[in-house]
Amino acid sequence: MSSMHGGRLVAKTLKAAGVEVIFTLCGGHILPIYDGCLDEGIRIIDVRHEQAAVHAADAWARLTGRPGVAVVTASPEVIDSVTRVANAFRANGPVLVIGGQGPFAQLGRGSLQEMDHVAVMRPITKWAGAVYETERIPEFLEVALRHAMSGRPGPVFLEIPRDVLFRFVDERHVAFPRLDRNMPRPRLTKSALEQAAAMLAEAERLVVMAESAVRWCNAYEALARFVEELDLPLFTNGMARGTLLPDSPRFFQRAQCKAFAETDLLILVGGERIIHVNLEPVVIGHNRPVDLGLVGDIRLIPEEWRLAMKAWAPEQRWTL
Repeated sequence: MSSMHGGRLVAKTLKAAGVEVIFTLCGGHILPIYDGCLDEGIRIIDVRHEQAAVHAADAWARLTGRPGVAVVTASPEVIDSVTRVANAFRANGPVLVIGGQGPFAQLGRGSLQEMDHVAVMRPITKWAGAVYETERIPEFLEVALRHAMSGRPGPVFLEIPRDVLFRFVDERHVAFPRLDRNMPRPRLTKSALEQAAAMLAEAERLVVMAESAVRWCNAYEALARFVEELDLPLFTNGMARGTLLPDSPRFFQRAQCKAFAETDLLILVGGERIIHVNLEPVVIGHNRPVDLGLVGDIRLIPEEWRLAMKAWAPEQRWTL
């Protein structure tokens, strides 16, 4: 019989998800996770404050495009991470925060650093939950990571009580999920592409505004090719910066107010008429109505758009 404790289950699941490093501040409630990370070859970076752990995990996610992981111990330590979790929530950073908790068997009895962390984290995360059975740790981690990376990314929180982490279980009784590192992304319908192509063909003063969703779709090259071949002005915000070089003749960052005031069609990748492109349906039309909302993978949409334009208006000036 092969047995392992809950901390090893955490590390084994994270390893399967492609996690290479965790950021943490050492605490007794979460010690088994460190043992598991050593066994699985996951690097442990110990910081001096829980905010720094989440901040570093958020930075890791932005640089790599993969979820960052912060591990903090119970009560005050989880609360210390709140500011950075809230920041990741506003910035759409896919950060998994694993929090310690007093023993589940002592729930409600005032054990060391017992607190309702899930209630604190729920308003500032995409998903927050707790696991109370050691065998189900991989299952809950898969749910958390799926929430962090699907659609518009964001932080998630999973609480694991001390006795759940320290308990040994037979590995044969554990169901390890198949973790898909490449989340499925929606694609545009033919009718949506045709409608977008028609709007582009009719526009005379078209402007493209790109935001951080470009990063999470790794769409820099696709978007750059789109604006260069159609000779369109591009403005960037957030992590879309860098799509074009600063000296590109299509990069008009400092003329944004004038361009937005005079455009007749604004493409929001993330005027009189607006095409809004984003991974997340609930973002479409936020702040003001749009003429066309397109939900899909921003890395794929520009190429699909180019082909639709070629079929819809081959006589147009577009250099396709």
